[in-house]
Amino acid sequence: MAKNSRTQDVGKKVSGVKLPGMISRRAFIKRAGILTTGAVAGLPLIVSAGATGRSSPCSRIALGMIGFGRQAKHANLKPFLTSPDVQVVAVCDVDSWRLNQGREEIDDYYGGLGASGVFHSCAGYRDYRELLAREDIDAVIISTPDHWHATMSIDAAKAGKDVSCEKPITLTLHEGRLICDAIRQYSRIFITDTEVRSVRTFQRACELVLNGRIGRLRKIKSGVPHEHVVAAQAEPATPPPAELDYDMWLGPAPVAPYSEERVHNRNDLNSRPGWMQVRDYCDGMICNWGTHLNDIVQWGNGTELTGPVEIEARGRYAEHDLFNVLVDFEADYRYASGVSLNYKMDRPFVRFEGDEGWIEADYSTLKASDERLLKVRPKPEEIHLPLISEKRDFIECIKTRRRPVIDAEVGHRTTSLCHLAHISIQLGGAKLHWDPDHEVFINNVRAEELKCRQAMRSPWRL
Repeated sequence: MAKNSRTQDVGKKVSGVKLPGMISRRAFIKRAGILTTGAVAGLPLIVSAGATGRSSPCSRIALGMIGFGRQAKHANLKPFLTSPDVQVVAVCDVDSWRLNQGREEIDDYYGGLGASGVFHSCAGYRDYRELLAREDIDAVIISTPDHWHATMSIDAAKAGKDVSCEKPITLTLHEGRLICDAIRQYSRIFITDTEVRSVRTFQRACELVLNGRIGRLRKIKSGVPHEHVVAAQAEPATPPPAELDYDMWLGPAPVAPYSEERVHNRNDLNSRPGWMQVRDYCDGMICNWGTHLNDIVQWGNGTELTGPVEIEARGRYAEHDLFNVLVDFEADYRYASGVSLNYKMDRPFVRFEGDEGWIEADYSTLKASDERLLKVRPKPEEIHLPLISEKRDFIECIKTRRRPVIDAEVGHRTTSLCHLAHISIQLGGAKLHWDPDHEVFINNVRAEELKCRQAMRSPWRL
């Protein structure tokens, strides 16, 4: 890949530690204001699992949180705080207000447990590379905007950290393969952070389908909620607020003027952020929720390590100066087995149809063509699917080094399913032929170019 014409930041030292090489858009690390409060004085007084080779039954896994927005606060932090075999020792965010909110919540929790002498203070960082340089940290939780997921995951693997990354794990097919390769090369644990396989209705549906309870599987249908974008002009560009390192927030994305609706509401950890509707940072519902529901499609179809061979999709984008994600779409796929999948913007559900009946699941209900199916339990010799929270699965895999339920390859293949439809839409609804073994489009140069879209346009090279 051609060298970037902008600043190269290879082998830079931060806080006296040599970091993995990265190519940055600007030499932002030299500026004043990098927050490392607690990075020395606040070191946790614990013996990390990594420091003892995970052999000590008394060792606790030391975690670092990268990104402290809505998802981190409301979904990702608490399960680790409440795990007795884990300690959250560091948090990183480019927004100092959010960073301080994370540190305070972590310190308040451990302080409330009366852990005096066990924990001093959670360390805080504005640059994730400083957090990765900590040798005492075993693993990281990546809860940043989607455009940072691939770069951070790969850097974490290079730094010897296990990784839990929010879905969708990438913005492109190309990035997903790079993550899988890095995780394998550096022998790390990687889990795709989505809760769907710990939802009982989805787990039961897949178990019934894989055990042949509806006969031979023929058709699958899946859906995601509608995207609501108001057709209006974007806010005018303004200077970034003092608490936000906007240059670092953009990272791998193209240079763009700051506006609050492009990033996130100031001093707010509850509202849905604007970046989720801007394609430079997120592909919208087709990938965001799609990686939830289509993970169940892949699980029940027995194709979690491969993909379809044919895709044809159509969609409509938002009419807004800034928000430009899909507001409607429908995609049709065909697998080599002959199974077809219809995926569209509708409601969150998955439906499996076979020769002898159907099963449909959403987050709260499970329905079938024959209600007696819902009472069937697998026989000892049949397939028994796991039912475990993704957070607990990650912790156990760090300890045992076993394969996670939704590892990098599984997460990549599910995310790919969504990207394939989006590429077809960008090509005007073209029917695409896909080789899932080699992950290439057959006789379609333009589709191949879109497969590497982010890596080709970005000044941050993976």
